[in-house]
Amino acid sequence: MKLLSSSFSSSSAHSSSTLIFILVLAPLFILSLIICIFGGSESRSFSNSFSVSPIYSPYSWLSAIPKHPISITAPPHKVEHDLAKARASIREAISNGEKQTPLHEDANDYVPQGNIYNNAQAFHRSYLEMEKTFKIFVYNEGEPPLFHDGPCKSIYSTEGRFIHQMEQDTQFRTYNPDEAHVYFLPFSVVKMVSYLYIPETHDSQGIKRAALDYVNILAQKYPYWNGSLGADHFMLSCHDWGPEVSFHIPNLHNNSIRVLCNANTSEGFNPSRDVSFPEIYLTSDNVTSFIGGPPPSKRKLLAFYAGGIHGYVRSVFVSYWKDKGDEGIKVYTSLPKKLSYLGMMKKSKYCICPSGYEVASPRVVEAIYAECVPVLISDHYIPPFSDVLNWDAFSIQVPLSEVPNLKKILTAIPEDRYIKLQRSVKQVQRHFIANNGAPKRYDVFHMTLHSIWLRRLNIRVYD
Repeated sequence: MKLLSSSFSSSSAHSSSTLIFILVLAPLFILSLIICIFGGSESRSFSNSFSVSPIYSPYSWLSAIPKHPISITAPPHKVEHDLAKARASIREAISNGEKQTPLHEDANDYVPQGNIYNNAQAFHRSYLEMEKTFKIFVYNEGEPPLFHDGPCKSIYSTEGRFIHQMEQDTQFRTYNPDEAHVYFLPFSVVKMVSYLYIPETHDSQGIKRAALDYVNILAQKYPYWNGSLGADHFMLSCHDWGPEVSFHIPNLHNNSIRVLCNANTSEGFNPSRDVSFPEIYLTSDNVTSFIGGPPPSKRKLLAFYAGGIHGYVRSVFVSYWKDKGDEGIKVYTSLPKKLSYLGMMKKSKYCICPSGYEVASPRVVEAIYAECVPVLISDHYIPPFSDVLNWDAFSIQVPLSEVPNLKKILTAIPEDRYIKLQRSVKQVQRHFIANNGAPKRYDVFHMTLHSIWLRRLNIRVYD
């Protein structure tokens, strides 16, 4: 991935046609030049396995800073100066290619390195700059349970965990909106569905109206939403309806940063602006009991999957492999009582993670916790943190069209490569740990913040 090579020049933008050029045409043109200049191995991650192009590498878009401010009215802001300094620092790290000294003196500080990262030095410097600089304003408006609350023990638990941790944060959260780099819209789509949706009606209008009314209240009370047309605001949702709710608010859908588990490019997910958020099914406050597994030599089963038939991808996979009677690939739609789901993962070399109704699957993180190499079967899915992480180093990505060849693909992987993949899975675990209580550096909370930080670096809102 490539970072920050533009000159960051600025001028005024007043007409709607200029705005369209800024938001759509200019970044595409600049990005095409970046790909031509930087092409090569760093843009290979998605091209071999997904039906998406290397254009979807979000780090590349950090070079496509708009030449004009997005806002119509541009009040003076120190925040743009802070971001300009951070961009320069990251550029320096890339050009020098040197390991950077951690901000903290603790010898146990983690320093990113190795091929699980697209550019370890750039990520390290960017992360440190985030810790020094990044400030987030959380709007106080709204009452629980629809706002400032979310599920913490369910398939949507990452949504609730993030909201709660952001509310309690003391490092990145600011109570002065004038010094914020981004503004968080703390509504929970999961809670809105629970309280506003009438089952079997298929009517989501109440949820959409609640989100729209909330944004309108903020726009009337504060200058920040209208000042940037929503470009420095973000929403977060792990519910399938998260993207649909955003469609009802044009500036939220077109300009804001959307942090979504449903990171489906065929449904409008834009990796240059949106953030792919991991789906983690948490049933306990303590995830450490799920983490770890035997070494490669003790994993005798080639591949494992257990789960319902939800969605087209999963139905294709299950219908092909369930009744094959293959001893190497175990597929269950209902796991026998004598078998343990986690135990089967820990016996397997590869854990199969097909998309369900939507592209994301909690099995991806479950596999990483069990130190089982995840096999992602999906089209149009952007894996979490792929702006930083090189998924080719710790996963196998199989397009839907190759499902009949799955065993051939897996058995063709040399043992030494499998061992490297499995070792990389262990290395990348820290970035998917959902810590209860206070988050820890480089965990899933901080990786999510870093992805938001990168996208804020990607725009210039004010002169």
